[in-house]
Amino acid sequence: MIQRKIRKLPPRTVVLFEDETDIRLFPPLRSAWSKRGEQAEVIISGSNAKAVLFGSINMRSGHRVFLVHEKATAEDFQTYLRYVRRRYRGWHIAMILDGDSCHTAESSKDFAKELGIELIPLPVRASKLNPMEKLWGDAKDARCANRQYKDLDDEVYQVVEYLETLSDNVALIKSGILSDDFWIQW
Repeated sequence: MIQRKIRKLPPRTVVLFEDETDIRLFPPLRSAWSKRGEQAEVIISGSNAKAVLFGSINMRSGHRVFLVHEKATAEDFQTYLRYVRRRYRGWHIAMILDGDSCHTAESSKDFAKELGIELIPLPVRASKLNPMEKLWGDAKDARCANRQYKDLDDEVYQVVEYLETLSDNVALIKSGILSDDFWIQW
């Protein structure tokens, strides 16, 4: 169904996958090297501040757009939609996303329509179909795992900087979009 919708989109359409992720000051603990028989030491602050990173990837070019918020409310998502609209002036935008309540709120749907952004929902419980999930995981492994930053702003900066400095082609590869078995073929 989604593939059919994409094929029927008008010319000059940009197709984006959108998602958001929490960035927490408390580090995600992953496997780490240490001397045999010794525990790896990961120093943590004890505080757990949180930011929400909204992001999307253009499935054809690999171009990415990110915006940081404190929360993921409908209003925050609408701010992100406005930001995306500014980045893609003159283009029809189709945004593929999950069923998060900030996306499905009537005010968000109405605002997207007002901005000329077509929201295309993924099937329920199919978040693994969203290539942004792989980019989030890659960035968190590269910049967050087993590290305690002095403050949340520094950590968010590191994650965004990592994602923005990937070449478009590398972002398409890491997200899985260029995989031979990616679920959307165009």
